[in-house]
Amino acid sequence: MDKDQYDVIVIGGGASGLFVSSLLGKQGKKTLLIEHNKEFGKKILISGGGRCNFTNANSTPEDFFGKNRHFHKSALSGYKPSDFIDLLKKYKIEWYEKKDGQLFCKESAAQVRDMLVRECETNNVKLLTSCHVKSIEHDHYYHLESTKGDFKSENVVIASGGLSIAPIGATDFGHRIASQFGHKLINPEPALVPFVLEPSFSELSGVSLPAKVTTGKNEITEDLLFTHKGMSGPAILKISLYWNIGDKIKIDFTLGRVREDFLKGVGAKTILNALALSAPKRFVEYILEELNVDKDKKVNETSKKDLNKIYDFLSNFSFTPARTEGFRKAEVTRGGVDVSKISSKTMESNLQKGLFFIGEVLDVTGQLGGFNFQWAWASAYACAQGLE
Repeated sequence: MDKDQYDVIVIGGGASGLFVSSLLGKQGKKTLLIEHNKEFGKKILISGGGRCNFTNANSTPEDFFGKNRHFHKSALSGYKPSDFIDLLKKYKIEWYEKKDGQLFCKESAAQVRDMLVRECETNNVKLLTSCHVKSIEHDHYYHLESTKGDFKSENVVIASGGLSIAPIGATDFGHRIASQFGHKLINPEPALVPFVLEPSFSELSGVSLPAKVTTGKNEITEDLLFTHKGMSGPAILKISLYWNIGDKIKIDFTLGRVREDFLKGVGAKTILNALALSAPKRFVEYILEELNVDKDKKVNETSKKDLNKIYDFLSNFSFTPARTEGFRKAEVTRGGVDVSKISSKTMESNLQKGLFFIGEVLDVTGQLGGFNFQWAWASAYACAQGLE
């Protein structure tokens, strides 16, 4: 085998690309990993506020979204959160659970990135950064033309991600290669992304409170954050995974409390202070002003009509977002390579032998909270097993 020929070439040095390369190297395969950025794992480094929410201990197939609701099950069953935790333990990387199974590094996201790079180096993977693949052609081998030379290989793994977080170098490369070899795309859209509202409630920018948010049959109860453009926070990011343009969003700020229990036992307080027991004062003042209710009246002096008006507003606030903040702010891409022509066991194309797709480039999207990293690890592991 000449120096520019490999058993496997992996394109994309993010979470799934680094991990699959390390596994392939461990199998003894001559592996080349190509990354177009100056460094590997840029998305890993910024994730989880710089601490990397590297998996979710409570991960189940129901936490993932895609046109095919079963495709991801095989890979996820083959590589579990506990398997990745074992790798962290090998490197003595400490982690903690924030809430709801979300696992983060105690020190820095760089620990996960550096661990994966080290795994590649230890297993003799050839690493190239600042390398752009210009074209991929296939005869008996895959022939890659790049800005750092031409390479050939029997197998190519596309781990180039989706369109999310464009400022760190996201491109449609993987989608274009999939199309080139006959695969269809499910329309790529921003997901886990803030909403833009018109008008925007900019007066409430920075206010956060818990809410029950619903679109269609999907319901999320989490914290909501008003921004200068609209709404964000975990509740909004999570519900955005299921939202389509034109769909309504319903918000229940009472968290399901029934009308009869609303403001029960606080009759001697002003309506402002009574509501401020369970919501930020700035939010309450805004609502009362919008509804033209005297904030200084005591609850037991406020008319039943006004109390009902407040309750109806807080329990059934609905709107149609103008749009999302787009791929620039989206944490992931919903949609991508249609999985109908991809093997769920190996991630190999059913249309093109030796061509594999893993991670975010596929039409599999995890919910907020570490699930997308778990898909990166699991799909990479399935691919490596398929190439063994």
